[in-house]
Amino acid sequence: MPRAPLADLGAFIAVARERSFTRAAAQLGVSPSALSQTMRALEEKLGVRLLTRTTRSVAPTDAGERLIATVGPHLEEIETGLAALSELRDKPAGIIRITAVDHAAETILWPSLANFLAEYPDVRVDLVVDNTLRDIVAERFDAGIRMGERVARDMIAVRIGPEIRMAAIATPAYFKKHGKPKVPQDLAAHSCINLRLPTLGGVYVWEFEKGTREINVRVEGQLTVNDIAVIRNAALHGLGIAFMPEDVAQPHLDAGDLVRVLADWTPPLPGYHLYYPSRRQQSPAFALLVEALRYRG
Repeated sequence: MPRAPLADLGAFIAVARERSFTRAAAQLGVSPSALSQTMRALEEKLGVRLLTRTTRSVAPTDAGERLIATVGPHLEEIETGLAALSELRDKPAGIIRITAVDHAAETILWPSLANFLAEYPDVRVDLVVDNTLRDIVAERFDAGIRMGERVARDMIAVRIGPEIRMAAIATPAYFKKHGKPKVPQDLAAHSCINLRLPTLGGVYVWEFEKGTREINVRVEGQLTVNDIAVIRNAALHGLGIAFMPEDVAQPHLDAGDLVRVLADWTPPLPGYHLYYPSRRQQSPAFALLVEALRYRG
């Protein structure tokens, strides 16, 4: 079997991971057409088809999946080893890939990240912000950020923020017209604004707790969206009851634009944690970022 350059294999892994020539090319700093030519040359050299291309998407073939499974981990070790060489530099360097939900990225990650990037100009961060709880191992992220109780047990978890409380809120006008729910079960009679989380079964089920009682409520309403800012705006426009982190709603609660209900059913939650595989060797840049994010409150 002919040998394939490591750079070409790395480019293939990027395309397979991103499922897009355009996104992979942007990440690698090349043009999509140049990347496509590189992939065709790699396939010709290996004598097998690695990618299935359509006008809308690209995905690895069976041969491509096998190559990812066998070569991917070794490329990752090589990248980590190269990143570790930054210990010999005056300043840390390298790329750190992180995935985070929008609320964590805006309230926890970004404030620390802004200072971190200014202090270490040779470090690059590739941040993917969405509400899909990605598989950080399969998609080759260095770390992810999610609520503490949702971190898998085989991961190292580092607390990076304070406890979080959820808040069920709506406008005074909405509650004047429809009344206020007294217990979580009353939400079934209300129009609620849903949060879409594909990896949690499609739509987030509202979670409540009081003493030893735990109640999960699947609500209904006219709007389902995957962005907290849109949910907040929909609530402010009187579309119904929303369920969101307390800090997002607080300015509007203070101003009287929104009213909170069921507060005694929303105890503090563990808050956000940075998590990463326990078996992965940390690069110096990543170790510094972990310390920069570590919660000390």
